Amino acid sequence: MDIFPISLKLQQQPCLIVGGGRIAYRKAVLLAKAGAKIHVIAPEIEQSLLDIVQQSQGQFVQAHFSLDISLRDYRLVIAATNNKAVNQAVFEACEVEKVLVNSVDDPPHCRFMVPAIVDRSPLVISIATNGTSPVLSRQIRTQLESTIPHGMGKLAEFSGKWRAAVKAKIENPDERRIFWEDLYASPLKEQVFNDNIAEADRLIEQALIEWQKPKGEVYLVGAGPGDPELLTLKALRLMQQADVVIYDRLVSEPIMDLCRRDAEKIYVGKARSNHAVPQEGINALLVKYASEGKRVCRLKGGDPFIFGRGGEEIQELFDAGVAFQVVPGITAASGCSAYAGIPLTHRDYAQSVRFLTGHLKEGSPELPWNELVYENQTLVLYMGLVGLEKICERLISHGQRSNMPVALISKGTTPEQKVVVGTLADIASKVSEHQIQAPTLTIIGEVVSLREQLQWQG
Repeated sequence: MDIFPISLKLQQQPCLIVGGGRIAYRKAVLLAKAGAKIHVIAPEIEQSLLDIVQQSQGQFVQAHFSLDISLRDYRLVIAATNNKAVNQAVFEACEVEKVLVNSVDDPPHCRFMVPAIVDRSPLVISIATNGTSPVLSRQIRTQLESTIPHGMGKLAEFSGKWRAAVKAKIENPDERRIFWEDLYASPLKEQVFNDNIAEADRLIEQALIEWQKPKGEVYLVGAGPGDPELLTLKALRLMQQADVVIYDRLVSEPIMDLCRRDAEKIYVGKARSNHAVPQEGINALLVKYASEGKRVCRLKGGDPFIFGRGGEEIQELFDAGVAFQVVPGITAASGCSAYAGIPLTHRDYAQSVRFLTGHLKEGSPELPWNELVYENQTLVLYMGLVGLEKICERLISHGQRSNMPVALISKGTTPEQKVVVGTLADIASKVSEHQIQAPTLTIIGEVVSLREQLQWQG
């Protein structure tokens, strides 16, 4: 994050604009909405800008900007002239005095940015790109304007009126957050939107009287193979309302960034021969936090029911009497194969597909070899990188042709995706050659030959 977003309270605070033209006027309009006292220094001033200055009880000084002018008494300064040298001088003077300064359309000479704004006062949403693309900020603002009801400002004001009463009734902040979330999902919101404030007051009073300590719940959520845009809508919603997130090694950082920012996050990732927390410990954590009344998101890469041990976890929850939901995710097989341009089935090449785990037992993979040697079938191996050479040897020894196409998809669907194609005879030798690392999915079958024609990602 290159900039730190804040919201400034500027009511009756002196703010300076250097410049008296149209650019300065646009900035003055925003400052006036925030209640600032607007002062202007410029050789000349437009009448519309002068009107705003006078209405805000500010002052206009008809002069060129000079380093002799003291800036220390201003909360912020905006350099809004069409002269870059003047704007730079204003910036440098503000830096000396440690005063916040913005030079319009000149990011290197800004200590703060003026964002695009969606105004639903007292709800205010700002969009900023650190000065790199103001047009993009405005486009996003337009999209938000069309999706956020104007009544949201009324709802924010209504909530402020009741905030103290709710806080007095529900002391625990986590429980209080759940109360508000449930309230916003109730008919109360529409009553506020329609200005039926008396009915809204009645509904919140009733909700406070009927309030009971919430019961904990676990959300078993599939995070998909890595691309955050492959999350389901339900997964995203539950991730953002969970109090605790217990997550695996295969959950990508961009996906973790979408979880509620103040949620407690607990890493329980597993790598080969290195389990941060054993499965029994993960089960115990889920029960513990849910028993404390918290909403727990168990976030797993791919789909929780495909080699994700999700079934074991919800069995433990069921035995403990803990409520739970299961949210399927796009499994690595479908996600990584799609991003690699390899269809798992195809009328001319494969009429069936099998998902297998390549885990080794006593140094050797245990798989139903005779069932796997079938020409028109696609095999998808999870966690098979370590035992890849032995798996290929066993397939060949059971009758599969040595030139059967094989694809290795490392870190599929992410910007670091790498795909290496070979055959059963030579694919194992390409692991070190191409520095393939886990997580890697292996696809075996004639459908791999379609990648050359169908690939659309790396």
